[in-house]
Amino acid sequence: MNWPSFKIKDLCDITSSKRIYAKDYLPEGVPFYRGKEIIEKYNGAVEISTQLFISPNKYEEIKSKFGVPQYGDILLSSVGTLGVPFQVNNQQEFYFKDGNLTWFRNFKEICSRYLYYWLVSPEGKMQLQKCTIGTSQSAYTIVRLKEMEISLPPQGQQEDIASILSAYDDLIENNRRRIQLLEESARLLYKEWFVHLRFPGHEHTKIIDGIPEGWGRKTLGECATLNYGKALKKDNRIEGNFLVYGSSGVVGFHNKAIVKSPAIIIGRKGNVGSVFWSVCDCWPIDTVYFILPEESNLYLYYALINMTFINTDVAVPGLNRDFAYSRPIMMPKENIKAEFNEKVGLIRKQIDKLEQYNQKLAQARDLLLPRLMNGEIEV
Repeated sequence: MNWPSFKIKDLCDITSSKRIYAKDYLPEGVPFYRGKEIIEKYNGAVEISTQLFISPNKYEEIKSKFGVPQYGDILLSSVGTLGVPFQVNNQQEFYFKDGNLTWFRNFKEICSRYLYYWLVSPEGKMQLQKCTIGTSQSAYTIVRLKEMEISLPPQGQQEDIASILSAYDDLIENNRRRIQLLEESARLLYKEWFVHLRFPGHEHTKIIDGIPEGWGRKTLGECATLNYGKALKKDNRIEGNFLVYGSSGVVGFHNKAIVKSPAIIIGRKGNVGSVFWSVCDCWPIDTVYFILPEESNLYLYYALINMTFINTDVAVPGLNRDFAYSRPIMMPKENIKAEFNEKVGLIRKQIDKLEQYNQKLAQARDLLLPRLMNGEIEV
């Protein structure tokens, strides 16, 4: 399809934010996002791992003088991990870090949702690659981003294409919300039984030295071995069906697995102490530890989620294995643990089905995207 070509600078404004200094950060207020948080949002995180804020007064001052992100605007990660877009999809107030993110706004003759999908299309990624500078740390410059060229169908057709792709993303987002509710119900059950000690039969059980009679205490090191993940750079991955886990969760796919399921993954570097349950054979990379299937169970998984892991590696922030091994863990009677594993296992089955459905939806969307963008499929 021969659509006319335009430079991005002729279709929207490309800019960044006004500088916010570390002294302006607050423990609460208006959310302040960096590239890391935007990437987490792109990946569907409901709660981001690090919360920074600025004061409402500071936000209002910036809003009145320079403007703030509005519904439909796009933020693009532009330092380090490049090319991850996030489209503002609600009216929650927030601001963002200059340099880390590039701001696309004030769209003319282009549907902003169409531009969002173009940025993650093969053609968009190729154009973004041309905008990259730097060797030790890659980055985009606004000057180069403005010169990117995009082929555009008529605006009505842009909106139709964006609507088709958005339908997949809406289903994925709906499933993510259902997963969050199911996950929350499992966590609440763990807390009810093992934090508040209101487990089945608690009315007739004595509490001795802070734990129910017949229960015990162990260290994590007595319960499981933390194995080191194995490096697998993005360039060395071959597209396949096996999940690749980093400390932020699933970071890609490979044609080989090194760990059978079920397995527990624990963040060692980066998102220290993050915990994931994998029901599929997988490849944990070198930023994580993993626990083998014979030692993995849902009680241990939720105990780890509720465990406090302190950043103990001073030279390079991370989770020291000896320190992790020293963490205490309550050991209930086997019948209580088995009943918990059974109840939560049913919840996890629902979660796993929804996650697998989301993977299929994402794969179908990604197959459609380039064919819609190049006109191979007419709408």
